[in-house]
Amino acid sequence: MTALSKRSRRLAAIPLGMALATAVVVVPGATASAAEVTAGAAADATQLSYVVNVRPGHGPSAKVKKAITEAGGTIVTSYDRIGVIVVHSANADFAPAIRRVRGVESAGATRTAPLPAQSTTDVGTPKVLSAEEIAAADAAEGKDPLESLQWDLPAIKADKAHEVSLGSPDVTVAVIDTGVDDTHPDIAPNFDRKASVNCVSGKPDTTDGAWRPGPTESPHGTHVAGEIAAAKNGVGVTGVAPGVKVSGIKVSTTAGFFYTEAVVCGFMWAAEHGVDVTNNSYYTDPWYFNCKNDPDQKALVEAITRASRYAEKKGTVNVAAAGNENYDLSADEITDPTSPNDTTPADRVIDPSKCLDIPTQLPGVVTVAATGAKGVKSSFSNHGLGVIDIAAPGGDSTRLQTPAPPATSGLILGPLPGGRWGYMAGTSMASPHVAGVAALIKSTHPYAPAPLVKALLYAQADATPCTDPYDLDGDGKADAVCEGPKNYNGFYGFGTADALDAVTK
Repeated sequence: MTALSKRSRRLAAIPLGMALATAVVVVPGATASAAEVTAGAAADATQLSYVVNVRPGHGPSAKVKKAITEAGGTIVTSYDRIGVIVVHSANADFAPAIRRVRGVESAGATRTAPLPAQSTTDVGTPKVLSAEEIAAADAAEGKDPLESLQWDLPAIKADKAHEVSLGSPDVTVAVIDTGVDDTHPDIAPNFDRKASVNCVSGKPDTTDGAWRPGPTESPHGTHVAGEIAAAKNGVGVTGVAPGVKVSGIKVSTTAGFFYTEAVVCGFMWAAEHGVDVTNNSYYTDPWYFNCKNDPDQKALVEAITRASRYAEKKGTVNVAAAGNENYDLSADEITDPTSPNDTTPADRVIDPSKCLDIPTQLPGVVTVAATGAKGVKSSFSNHGLGVIDIAAPGGDSTRLQTPAPPATSGLILGPLPGGRWGYMAGTSMASPHVAGVAALIKSTHPYAPAPLVKALLYAQADATPCTDPYDLDGDGKADAVCEGPKNYNGFYGFGTADALDAVTK
C-alpha cells in the first residue's frame, strides 16, 4: 500500500488490481488556469487574509475598525455574534500591529501564500465505473442498482435500518467541503438549496450553483454527499440516510485549500440555516496542526472554535474525519512534515495535546476513525485514546481488507460529479457514515438537542475491542498500538456506528 496523501485526510492513495475501476485517490483540488492565477496575482500580489478575534456578541468597535484601517487592513466581513472579523492586508506586520490594539483578543494570518492561494499539482481525472460495469451490477429487490457493491452499508446495519426508516426530509446534513454537484441523479432528489452556499472567500456567496465544484475541481464533496444521503430511487448507490436532505457548503479554493475564513463562514452558515449535522472531511490549511503558542495559529484555533461551538449551540452536530497518516493523536509528540502546505513545508515536532488538528480536535466535534471491510481500523486511519469518538467504514486496500462478495473493492463507492460513480477511501469516507447515522438519530428524535444526539450516537455504537496485535500486512510487526477497553479505546472510540439502533431506539 502506498502512503496516503500528506496534503489532507481527504483521500487514501491505494493502488489496487480490481475488477471495477477505482477513483484516483489523491489530493483533492486541481490546478488553476494560468490566466486565473495571473489575474489574481496581479490584483493581490502581496495580500494575505487574516482573522481578528474580538469580544463575541459585538461587532468591531470604532477603535478596532480604525486600527485595522491604519494597519493597512480592509474588512471583508464580520461575524459579530462570535466576534470574528475577516481582513485582507498587504502589510506584513498587520497581525503583530493589530494584536496590540485594545479590544483585540487574538489575530493571525490564515495562510502563508499571498491571495489567491498558490495552485497545487493537478490531480487528474478520477477513474469511474464504466457503463458496462454499472449494467453488470446485480441489484437485489428493493435495492438501488449499485448497492450490492456497498459493503459499508451492512457494516453499520444501514441496510436493516432502511427497512424501518430512510430518515426525515426535515433533517439536513451540510457537507462542508469542495462543493457538491446537486444535479447528480443520486443527490438531486434530496438537495437542500436554501442551506447551500459558497464560503471560499470567507463571505457567503449565494449565487445559484456557487456551491458546485468547477469542472477541474475535486469530486470529494459530491462523493461525501452521496455517502450521506444518496436517494433510494432506483439509480446508482444508496446513502446511509437516503431520506434526509443534504446541502453543499463549498469552502475549498480552486487549488484545494481549506482556509480558516472559509471554514468559519461554513459553520456560521450552517448554524443560521437550520442545518442539523455538518460533515467536515478536511483539515484547515495551511497547518496540519495549529499550535497555540504561535500567535497566528492560536487565532485560527480560536476563530474556528467559536464558529463550531456557535453552530452546536444552535443545534448542529459537527462531525469530522480523524486523518489519514496513521498518527497516534494521543502520543507525546508527532513529526509533521507537511506544514505550511501552501508555501514551503518543513519538519516540525509538535505536541498533539497543544497543537490541534482543526476542526477535528476541537471541543464538541465528533472525531471519526476509519475501518475497512473486515471491521478493523483502516491501515491509514489516525487513532488515539481520548481523541477518537467513534469509528465507521472508510475503506482500505482490498489486499489488506477484502470485502465479502458481491462487493469487489475494499474502498467506498459513491457518486462523482457529472452523473458518475467511483471509489474513494479515507477517514473522509468514514466521517459521512457517522454524519448519516447522526441524521437518522435526529430523524428519530426530532427535538433532541445536539448534545443528546451525540450522546445517543455514542451509546448506540457497537463496542469494538482493540485489534491486538494490529498487523494488517502480516509482517510480524505491529502497525499501530491500540489502548483502552472494549467500550472505549484509541482505535474505535465508543465503537462502530450503528444505523439500525439510530432508527429503533
